[in-house]
Amino acid sequence: MILRFEPGTSEARIHALVARLEREGKRTALSPEAGRAIVAVIDPISAALLAELRQQPEVREVCETSGPWRRADRAFRDSPTVVSIGGVLVGGGSIVVIAGPCSVEGEAAIEEAAEIARRAGAQLLRGGAFKPRTSPYAFQGLGREGLRQLKRAGERRGMPVVSEVMDASQLPAFMDEGIDCLQIGARNMQNFTLLKSAANAGRPVLLKRGLSATVVEWLQAAEYLLAHGCDDVILCERGIRTFETATRNTLDLTVLPLLREWTHLPILVDPSHAAGIPSVIPALARASIAAGADGVAVEAHPSPREAWSDGAQALLPGELAALIAEVRMIAAVLGGRFAAHGRACAGSSSRSPASP
Repeated sequence: MILRFEPGTSEARIHALVARLEREGKRTALSPEAGRAIVAVIDPISAALLAELRQQPEVREVCETSGPWRRADRAFRDSPTVVSIGGVLVGGGSIVVIAGPCSVEGEAAIEEAAEIARRAGAQLLRGGAFKPRTSPYAFQGLGREGLRQLKRAGERRGMPVVSEVMDASQLPAFMDEGIDCLQIGARNMQNFTLLKSAANAGRPVLLKRGLSATVVEWLQAAEYLLAHGCDDVILCERGIRTFETATRNTLDLTVLPLLREWTHLPILVDPSHAAGIPSVIPALARASIAAGADGVAVEAHPSPREAWSDGAQALLPGELAALIAEVRMIAAVLGGRFAAHGRACAGSSSRSPASP
């Protein structure tokens, strides 16, 4: 349940009502919304207490949540959340493109990939340094050195960087190397220990939907991040596993209008992992923006045939540039705007270690 107060309600009155709830043993959470006080009541309340709250003149609305979450609910904010990644705004009508290779493959390779992404118009650079691979014999990433190379390549082009963290023990390396956004991958969506630790790291978190996760499970994972201190959560639909084998996964675009009703969080789509087929990725990217996504995350590589991982789904430089041009056009038609580039990640690369 969420209590939405009248604008201008005094802090003293808000504290009094919160204290009343806490005397009944009910946990509460205050929204970061700046325009007015919004309080989520975490625990169920009795009909008598609900009636009492509805009678308070300061309480404009008492809203039932759309699911078993509180902080992720649409009613917890007046406006959609906008997340800043190194100065690049995600959400609120600002359309972004995250691009780069699946894996950081060495300094020369990531420098070339970053240059391709920047020239094509992408605002954010992606690259994996710690890779979750189905086979134990596949390339597992360059680790901390990969993070360092990714960050340097991004800084030289004014592009904040996104990379996947697989375990809480890796977080200090991500902090020390100034990685701007932590990605929680599909296989770790319900790694609750990792979610709690990542929430304390002081970075935006890109949360990918699990391979077979329902929307409710996905938003509950987002609630873990929000409940443990991370207000800057971005959802990313990347396809789910179904009986269909024609594509790598099945891209679920039905979640986009649904999530707009259920949550205030920004939403990206990863058509690369959904399709696994480069020729269909541009169409899926166009459809994602048209259906309401705040941007797309795509894999691109200077020479996909030589990629160390996921080369089969990586776009060529010209294909990436064409995709971004189409995304720009659709965003403009729908009244959105293509996000501005960051400023060499200024102010986003504090180098203190994360809390484990």
